[in-house]
This record gives sequence, structure tokens and C-alpha cells, in this order.
Amino acid sequence: MEIYLDNAATTPVRPEVMAAMKPYFSKKYGNPSSMHRQGLLASSAISDSRENISKILNCDIKEIIFTSGGTESVNLAIKGVALAKGKGHIITQKTEHHAVLKSCEWLEKKGFAVTYLDVDEFGLINPNDVKNAIRKDTVLVTVMYANNEIGTIQPISEIGKMCKEMGVLFHTDACQAAGYLNLDIERLNTDLMTLNGSKIYGPKGVGILFVKKGIKIESLLHGGGQESGLRSGTENVPSIVGLASALEIAQKEKASENKKLSGLRDKFIFELLKIPDTRLNGHPVKRLSNNVNISCSGVEGESILLKLNELGIFASTGSACSAKDIKPSHVLLAIGLSHELAHGSIRFSLGRNTAEKDIDYVLKVLPNIISELRGMSPIK
Repeated sequence: MEIYLDNAATTPVRPEVMAAMKPYFSKKYGNPSSMHRQGLLASSAISDSRENISKILNCDIKEIIFTSGGTESVNLAIKGVALAKGKGHIITQKTEHHAVLKSCEWLEKKGFAVTYLDVDEFGLINPNDVKNAIRKDTVLVTVMYANNEIGTIQPISEIGKMCKEMGVLFHTDACQAAGYLNLDIERLNTDLMTLNGSKIYGPKGVGILFVKKGIKIESLLHGGGQESGLRSGTENVPSIVGLASALEIAQKEKASENKKLSGLRDKFIFELLKIPDTRLNGHPVKRLSNNVNISCSGVEGESILLKLNELGIFASTGSACSAKDIKPSHVLLAIGLSHELAHGSIRFSLGRNTAEKDIDYVLKVLPNIISELRGMSPIK
């Protein structure tokens, strides 16, 4: 038996998505830049994918740039805007994905100023803090839509509207939000938005950067000038087709998925909090429907994971991108947890294949695991 509860890290590719991708591996395999039939078939597939995605985002097809994933899209958005400006100030917040934080740190070494805003105990940013941090030289505000570790949903539309009124560009990392929340860029008031395929039952290694028309961005990859000159390199046609297919299905099904998963999530949280000295991390209401992040005092999260893994239950202690880092989660420290509690955290992220019996089984075995580990732990 295997129970996969790590869907925030990655998801399995849906059969429908695999079927959409398959012809572009060995039948319609041409280079989209080639001017023969095979090339034109590949080019047409990209155009169709771009058009389908543009309808979901409510944007122009020319505003969609395909990349190798969320990390590249984030880097292109933040570094691209900053380098095009040449100098200035950037605003972000402390619970962002490492792709955002490391990009900002890199820009600080290049002479840019960066403000890292605090969040509250639930991981929420105060839009007024963003407003008060904006300076005359602020070139970009970047705030994630929904947190990858604790699932907290930020007031993106409000922040974006405020940035628009103050003449500052606004970027959001929406990778975790894509399968569950609205992606209409007009409603969200975003100038740039990052998405990827691996969180929505699409292929890994492909992503999107929405860039509003008229925004100047410096390219990070130079070559043949693909993707409007912003992302050179032969396009990954099968993955682009798969991403478009996955995004279309995810948005069609998000209402039913949210209803199902939120019910399972709430039951899971209610029962988990019956375990002594256990707390929920993230906002109790403004959170993704599939996210459950808890901390257990007196025990290491990694030890819980190992015990669960032995039983075929797969979860994580936080972001998969930093899973090998022994330091406590920067997200949990930012919301005020002690190092000890942060080390005792575990993230369960539900998905379309999660059944109530899976949750029931975890709830059956987890209290005993925690009790056993606490009995062995020197941490009291």
C-alpha cells in the first residue's frame, strides 16, 4: 500500500495529459523553428497551447512565455525586471519560495536594495506594510499567491491593485495556486505571474511566465530568440502541450476538487490536533484546500517521515527544493515558531487521488508514531 500525501512537491502526470503529449515525442517531433511540415506541426501545437492558456489567464497570447519551470520563471521575472531597470528597490516577504529569496539576494550583490517584509503568525502579509515600504525607486513587488509549505493564501488582488495605483510592477509566484485558485490576471491585478506544470498533474521541467505587454525585461538566456526573445532555446513541445492540457483540466475541475479536498483537509486537521502538543501552521481558513502543516513538540519531523515511509505513507517536512537542508524552515521561523517546533513540522499535501480511507489510515498510525518517538527523544 502507498499513500501519497506530497502533492505540493510534485504530482503524477494525468493519463489525459500523457495522451496529449505522446504524439510530440516521436510522430510530431519537428523543431518549431523549422519551416517544413514537421516544424509547422510543432509550431502549431505551441500556438494552440498558448491560446488555450491565454483564455484561462485572460491575457494576450503574446504575454505568455514558456520556460523550464517555476524557478526559471521566477528568476526571469525578478532579475529580468531589475536588470532592465539597471538599479532600484525590490519588495518581497520572508516566507517566499527560495527561488524568489535567492534571486533577491543575488540582486542585492549587484547593488539593488531589497526589503523583506514580515508576516503575521499565520503567514499573512499586511498590504499596508507593502504600501509603506514602496519608495520612489521601487521597481518591483513580488509576493507569492499561496505558500508552498503552510498553504496560506495571500491578498494578491489587493496588493496588486495598490501597486498599480502607485505605479509599481507586481509579480506573484502562483505555482501552488494554479490547481485551486482563480488565475485571471485582471482580477488579480498582476503584471507578471509564475506557473509550472509539476504541481497540476502535468510534466516536470516546464513553466510559464506571464508578462504584461509593454513591460521591459532583460533576457537571462541568449540564443535563437525564441519566446519573444526572452527565453532562447528549442521549445520543449511535448511538455508545453502537457502543461496547457493539465492547466485546462485543473481549472475546469478546481471547484469540485476544492470541495472534496477541503472536506478531507478539515477532517484531517481536526483529528491531528487531538494529538497532545500539536499545532497547525498557516492560516486556519485562508489556506489551500489540500494543505495540512502541523508541528509536534518533542519530536523531529524527519523521524516522523521515516516512520511513515516504512508504512508506505509519503509526506514531507516542507519545501521539496530544500528537503536536504538540515536548517529549520525559514517559513516556520518567519511565523514565529521556535527552532524546536520548526524541526518538528510535517506537511501533508492532498491530491486528486487522495481518499478518505487514506486519511483514516494515517490518523490511525500517526499518534502511535509520535508517542513512540517522543518516548525515545532527548527533547522534552
